[in-house]
Amino acid sequence: MEDFDWIFQFLGRLHPLLVHFPIGLLVVAFFMEMLTLGGRRQGLREGIRWMVYLGTISAILSALLGWLLRTQDEYSGNLVDNHQYVGIATAVLAIITVLLLQRTLKGKLSDFRGYRAALTITVVLLTIAGHLGANLTHGEDFLTSVLPGNSEGYDDSKGAALLAELKNSDSISNVQKDQLNLQVRAIFAHNCYQCHSENKKKGELVLENKEGVFKGGESGEVIIPGNPEESELYKRITLSPNHDDVMPKKGKVLKKSEISLIKMWIKDGAHWSDQALKVFPEAELTLVRPELPESEEKHPVDKLIDTYFKDQDIDWPEVVDDRTFIRRAYLDVVGLLPQPEAISDFIDDSRPDKRTALIDTLLADDHNYTQHWLSFWNDLLRNDYSGTGFITGGRKQITDWLYTSLLNNKSYDRIVSELVNPDESSEGFIKGIEWRGVVNASQRTEMQAAQNIGQSLLGVNVKCASCHNSFVSNLTLEQSYGFASIFADSVLELNRCDKPLGKMAKVNFLYPELGVVDGSTIEERLSKLSEIMVKPENGRLYRTITNRFWDRLMGRGIIEPLDEMDNTPWDADLLDWVASDFIESGRDLKHLIRRIMTSKAYQLPTAHYEKQEEVKANYVFEGPLLRRLSAEQFSDAVSQVVFPVYQAVEYNPEGEKQSAQRIWHREIKFDRDVLPEPGKRYFRKSIVLPAMNIEEANALISVDHAYVMYLNGERIADGEDWKRVGKLDVKRFLKRGENVIAIEGVNEGTIANPAGILFSMKIDFENGDQLMVDSDTTWKSTAEAPDEAWTNTIFDDTAWSNVRNYGTSNWGKLVDFTFKDRNGGFARASLVKQHPFMKALGRPTRENVATSRDEQATLLQALELTNGEFFNGVLEEGAALWLDRYKHDSQEIVINLYQKSLGRNPSEGEKELLLGVLGDNPQKESLQDIFWSTLILPEFQFIN
Repeated sequence: MEDFDWIFQFLGRLHPLLVHFPIGLLVVAFFMEMLTLGGRRQGLREGIRWMVYLGTISAILSALLGWLLRTQDEYSGNLVDNHQYVGIATAVLAIITVLLLQRTLKGKLSDFRGYRAALTITVVLLTIAGHLGANLTHGEDFLTSVLPGNSEGYDDSKGAALLAELKNSDSISNVQKDQLNLQVRAIFAHNCYQCHSENKKKGELVLENKEGVFKGGESGEVIIPGNPEESELYKRITLSPNHDDVMPKKGKVLKKSEISLIKMWIKDGAHWSDQALKVFPEAELTLVRPELPESEEKHPVDKLIDTYFKDQDIDWPEVVDDRTFIRRAYLDVVGLLPQPEAISDFIDDSRPDKRTALIDTLLADDHNYTQHWLSFWNDLLRNDYSGTGFITGGRKQITDWLYTSLLNNKSYDRIVSELVNPDESSEGFIKGIEWRGVVNASQRTEMQAAQNIGQSLLGVNVKCASCHNSFVSNLTLEQSYGFASIFADSVLELNRCDKPLGKMAKVNFLYPELGVVDGSTIEERLSKLSEIMVKPENGRLYRTITNRFWDRLMGRGIIEPLDEMDNTPWDADLLDWVASDFIESGRDLKHLIRRIMTSKAYQLPTAHYEKQEEVKANYVFEGPLLRRLSAEQFSDAVSQVVFPVYQAVEYNPEGEKQSAQRIWHREIKFDRDVLPEPGKRYFRKSIVLPAMNIEEANALISVDHAYVMYLNGERIADGEDWKRVGKLDVKRFLKRGENVIAIEGVNEGTIANPAGILFSMKIDFENGDQLMVDSDTTWKSTAEAPDEAWTNTIFDDTAWSNVRNYGTSNWGKLVDFTFKDRNGGFARASLVKQHPFMKALGRPTRENVATSRDEQATLLQALELTNGEFFNGVLEEGAALWLDRYKHDSQEIVINLYQKSLGRNPSEGEKELLLGVLGDNPQKESLQDIFWSTLILPEFQFIN
């Protein structure tokens, strides 16, 4: 039988050739099938049928030949297994697709939906199988290695320098032996791992660890210490590039210096260093404050930038004017536009330190500062008000703790300590999301905690190393599981690509030089972790947050990407000095902001680069970058200028404690509470007032969708927009003794949908007593139309049922539902749960840590701003408000619009153009157009 093995081996090696047939045929068939949707282009049907048939046959043959290649050749490992399983699944799905197509063409199935679904799944699996095959052929980082930020971190010049040093030495010291071994392992990592790793054991040879290197492969040992000429590995790497057995293959032969290093290593005994291999650059953990250079500049940051500019041969530009500065400062500190009066006063202020004074004033505006920066921290700590995990209780928000921490300017070391070693108020961060169903081992909550702390606080990618040894850093699978073990209540077993390895993790921190985190309980380990994390020696923690703040205020970090803090900074001294200064300030976040914003560097004009690549690679700092308003900033700016975008928040830090409940008639079907049906429902609440004089009585009401309200039989209010809170003076309608509140509510629509009444009445008596009447489950309701007396006290409602509390999840907390005077305040967007409008403008879902947002406009944003129903509704309501406020005076409208939105008066040309659109008697539609044309101006949408 062995005489025929070559036949099977030959057939197996046809797999890479044949595998392209199903890719081409099935993918083209899929796209042609899409062209027939809606009954069109039926002439394509015959061609599609044959492509599906031939694609399926080739998929079956490819899977068969792939199996032969795997069994007859030297392929093994998890990656090979996954590629094979997905390939077989593709062939099976292709067969099912053919069967469904045949049954549909024969009329046994009524339409093509089942066949099209099967074809779609087949193409998806085919794509995955193709990607895994490419990983086998070219290495697992073949696709991602060319992306920005993933450039090759291996510097072979170090190896060449080491080779020269060793050649000139009479003997090799122990330190040099370690260096030699680490350099050889780096050569293996960058040239051999794609075929000889734990994931892909070609020829059963593994070169990524000591055991694999000295064990050898199918043909035996590959390293003979002291004898390179007899070592199979050395023989292979010295063969001709055209030889069939040369290693590595695919034309990537080793350089002469690399071959010489390997030879020298083997000849010297193939010493294996106990040090961890650092294939990728890794930043120093310790943080040393650099000495400030001599400079005429006064500000510490500017002294460092001055040296940088001299090195780059750049002259200092003039700083921006006061009008530009005040807008930039307001948006960066409190996220709001400055009012026209504030701009005028600031320009007229002659004090030399007025810019510093403005920054201090803004930083002292605690609530607005907190409500703006809350979005940054929510993104970073993946905290949100709704979304995946909240319904099932598998996720917990930390909003109250976070808001209070920012409001009180809690020191950063305390923030980190309370996140890492939390109490009930801050535990949501490390608890992560308990996903429903079967989850990947790398998505366990313990691993999520390690990933989130690594990314958010330390700027290191643990996520990649939680599935396998990282392709972008020096982190290993073992290190990631050791870190995750800190948060586990039992010993974790290592899983590579979701496959158990039979090896148990040992508790450790990613940077053990800071201290040990051993402990018999989670509480002990978290306590130790919280202590070592915030040590001043942990420069990584403080560099990371400094870099994030610099990026937030300047548009680009000193290190990019922000989550890869091992990358080279464009000015290391600048980063280290600002981070050290931050530590010396007591880890004061406001101090960090102030330090950056008071510099001349912050006040420079925005820098312009011809190509986007200049901002990513080979970046040279010339000033802040032009930044697009965030989703929250844009929403708040529209609320300031035109009309409140949002009326309800999910978290209301400044609101009164609300005891009123959102109630509606209880709807029951099949013995279960269901959503309210459309139509009218009737509500009553009886109260008895004491024989005392009333000084003041006011009521608040919000009804989704519409209502008519009666008090003691008199109709006193109506409305049909739940977002507009009815504020009523009801003193004259009340009387001593029994009173009745009656509301006729209407739920719109054609199917069941949320509806609710929110009501509160405050009665103040002359003697100082106060009575509150709120909507709650003591109210009564009916779905049957009652007689005319139902609004009076004489009506008998004993047959009516008690209402149900429907909660606030569908409406949030109305910021205007308060008896206080709010002075024109509006709902800040950072306090609003995820909304389609903000999602379109780039606010992330926060299921994962989000450390940056896309600065580039998208098609969805353009569509939402130009033709979105929600945005258009805001502009429509704003137009009605402005026409009433400015008495249809076109001149006043144009001047106020430009002052409020752009912080300046319109030019003569702009004024003439806008007045021509509005005319002498402006209408709502034309004013909407003027709003829209102003709000989409780059001058409004960007922080200059």
